[in-house]
Amino acid sequence: MENKEPIVLAIDIGGSHVKILSSAGGQERKAVSGPTMNAASMADIVEKLADGIAFDVIAMGYPGPVVHDKILSDPHNLAPGWVGFDFAKRFGKPVRIVNDALMQAIGSYEGGRMLFLGLGTGLGAAMIVENVAQPMELAHLPYRKGSTYEDYLGEASREKRGHDKWQKHVFDAVEQLTAALEPDYVVIGGGNVARLDKLPPKARRGDNTNAFKGGFALWLDKTLVV
Repeated sequence: MENKEPIVLAIDIGGSHVKILSSAGGQERKAVSGPTMNAASMADIVEKLADGIAFDVIAMGYPGPVVHDKILSDPHNLAPGWVGFDFAKRFGKPVRIVNDALMQAIGSYEGGRMLFLGLGTGLGAAMIVENVAQPMELAHLPYRKGSTYEDYLGEASREKRGHDKWQKHVFDAVEQLTAALEPDYVVIGGGNVARLDKLPPKARRGDNTNAFKGGFALWLDKTLVV
């Protein structure tokens, strides 16, 4: 008998919304998240959103550091209570968890060496080299004047410094990181990519829906190394 592919439920956890989509098709479903949502309440929300959807396994994009499917610290924009939460037990299904920027990066990947930067409330980053996917905590590295990349590229900087200066720092940061990491191309995703008037050299726009493609690939793409 032929092995049937599992149906994946991909969950994209954000500071403002939780979104889900099944690899079997259908429409994206979402609900408001926010600073009062912890792991248990997120699981309750997903259970309601997924009502009527059949699935075998879960892929989860989490807004914080993850190693070997384990959440290392609570997210900045949500309530505490994520570290050590047993999602597989709660949902009764196998669960794979990666950083949310990495999940979107995987869905954006087109071979070779790719650097992914997610512009949003903060700064997400990941790199994929010949199908080996690596989350990167670039956001808190020093960038200039004792401040970090996230201090200059995050949403608070855009509001404080204005659009033109923020966009200039995006270009400067991409140039620096490209020189250091030598990607073949850069994908810029996250909610604020839509605010860029133009893109740096060798860069293309990502799409938030690629997070779901990345979630499906965590289970279905046998060439991917995470």
